[in-house]
Formats: sequence, structure tokens, C-alpha cells
Amino acid sequence: MDPSISLVTLGVTDLQESIRFYRDGLGLPLQDREADSDVAFFELEGTWLSLYPRELLAEDATVPGDGSGFSGVTIAHNVDEEEAVDDVLEEAVEAGGELVKPAQETFWGGYSGYFADPDGHLWEVAYPLLTEE
Repeated sequence: MDPSISLVTLGVTDLQESIRFYRDGLGLPLQDREADSDVAFFELEGTWLSLYPRELLAEDATVPGDGSGFSGVTIAHNVDEEEAVDDVLEEAVEAGGELVKPAQETFWGGYSGYFADPDGHLWEVAYPLLTEE
């Protein structure tokens, strides 16, 4: 298998609300779609983000669709400077997301915080402090 991730699909409870959050709130580029389509795609640098109704995604994967508990997955967005972490977290909250963990220095030497999208999907926003060797 080639070591890459080409698509991340998030199961969402309200497709239109999630489209507004990612397109209007966070400014992700939504691909053209039919108005009654059950899926939305955002082309990102090197990968795609897809939104699909949670119950249909669970049905497709043949798993229970109740979504109870933490799924054990977070999505990360790295930025080029520490101040940008705070800016992106603020942008997500203004778009309707929830601040889960305010930005702070990390044990690994960087600076990061977390927000949740309208469906509770966790996003880490991080400035990775890279040291030159």
C-alpha cells in the first residue's frame, strides 16, 4: 500500500449545517454538487474531505450508527506560526464549532489546541516546534 491518505469522510448529522461550517465558517473549497446530493467534497492540499450522513456512512460500513463515545480519531491541522493556532481556533468557534481545549504549550515542545465541529469531530490545531539538528 502507498503511504498516503487520499480522502477523509466525516459522518455528520446535518449535512447542510456541516457544509456551512466547513465552507462558510472555515473557508474550505466546496466542490460543485447537486442540491439533493447526500455527499459533499472539499478539495484540500494533497487530500479530500468528504461529509456524508452519519447513518448512511454507518450503513455502508455495516457498523452500528449510534456514534456513542469517543471514536478514537482526531484530525490535525498544522500551521506555520504559534499565533495562527489561536486564530484558527477562534475562526472555528465563530463558525459554530466548540472550543474543546484552549491553545497551550505542549509536552512535545509545540503549541496546540482542539475544537469540535458541529458533529463533535475533534480537530487539533498545532504549531509543531521543529528543532534543527
